[in-house]
Parts: sequence; C-alpha cells; structure tokens
Amino acid sequence: MLKGTAAVFSRELAAYFATPLATVFLVIFLFAMGAFTFYMGGFYTNGQANLGVFFSFHPWLYLFLIPAISMRLWAEERKSGTIELLLTLPIPLISSVIGKFLAAWVFAGIALILTFPIWATVNYLGEPDNGVILASYIGSWLMAGGYLAIGSAVSAGTNNQVIAFVVSVVISFLFTIAGAPLVIDALSGLLPLELLGTISSFSFLTHFNAIMAGVIDLRDIVFFGTLIAFFLFVTAVLVDLRKAG
Repeated sequence: MLKGTAAVFSRELAAYFATPLATVFLVIFLFAMGAFTFYMGGFYTNGQANLGVFFSFHPWLYLFLIPAISMRLWAEERKSGTIELLLTLPIPLISSVIGKFLAAWVFAGIALILTFPIWATVNYLGEPDNGVILASYIGSWLMAGGYLAIGSAVSAGTNNQVIAFVVSVVISFLFTIAGAPLVIDALSGLLPLELLGTISSFSFLTHFNAIMAGVIDLRDIVFFGTLIAFFLFVTAVLVDLRKAG
C-alpha cells in the first residue's frame, strides 16, 4: 500500500509541474496573498509586528483557489479516460486516493512556503512571536488539506471540472462560515444550543482562529484530521461506485 501511494504521489506531483498549471496557480496565489495583505489588510499601516492580517485572509483565498486544484483530481482522469488505467494498476484504490490527495496537499504546502518573504519582512520590521507564526502556518496547511479533501470527494463524483469547482466552493463555504456569528444568530431561535454548538464546531474559522492564537490544540488537529479522513473515504467510495457503474 505504501509503495502504491508513493508511486501515485510522485506521478501526480510531477504532473503539476509538467504543465503551466503550477506556475499559474503559484503566481495567482502569491499575488493574491500580497494584494490582500498589503493593500486590503493595511499591513504597513497597522504598525504591528505580527502576521494576523496575513493569515486572516487564508480561509477566503483557499475557498476559491484550493477547489481550482482539487477539481482536476478525479474529474480530469474520468473525462480523459485515464482513470481506467489508474484503477487497473496493481495497487489498492485507497493508495490512489491518498497519493493524489497528498500530491495536491504538498503542492499547496509549496505555495504556502513561498510566502516566506512576508515572514522575513515582519521579522525585519519588528520582533514578532515566531512560535505563533509557525502555529498559524501549520493551521493554514491543515485547513488547506480540509478544503482539498472536500474537493477530492466532489471531483470523484463528476467528470466535469467546472461542476466540481462550483460544488466544492459551495460546500467549503458552508464549512467556513458554520461558526460565524451571522449563522449562529440566524439559527439561535430555531435550534437548541447543543445543536448550535455542534454546527459551530464544524467551522474552519473556529478551529483556524484558535490555532492562530498560537496554541495547537489536539482538538483542532483531530478535527482537521478526521474531516480529511472522512472525505477521502467518501472519495474512495464514489470512485469505486462509478467504476462499478
């Protein structure tokens, strides 16, 4: 299983850089991060030596940029007909699912690492708490994994990349705002407090904001880990069902 996962991972990661996709995504990602941080977030005018503004935009950028990666994971394979070849390889289906996901996750991690100039800038301008910054980077990468897992499951259910993109954005948006005051206030008169607490616990913002405070709580790691595992399981089931169909 490990050898199969590693083989698929290597194949998929290399495929990103074999086409202009990687360059286009990285340029858009870095440009958007810079524009949101320095212009919309007023990084310089805030006068604070921290990256709170920088990380606060990550969920909203991931909401649209991560589905752009995940939409091709399975929809493209199905449309081009290469999924039959992939599934006939002497490796378990779960190896293909995990391998493709890990390649996309590592690619997202590379994009995140390339934002290091903002970290260098804030250290040059002041004395930030680098422990908090490191925790925020880890939380951001975990959150990106959550979005990718959702997108992987959606992509496995269709051969149309546009549909996969739109549905992934919608589902990801629901997970993002689940704990927002706007949602909780709107449902407070309709649902019991216990159910409201459960809905809020599924919010990416709730868990990411907790990590941004500098504390990597086991509950936040378990949340993202469980969510990723669940949607990868859904991906495997959908691929298997459509293969059988």
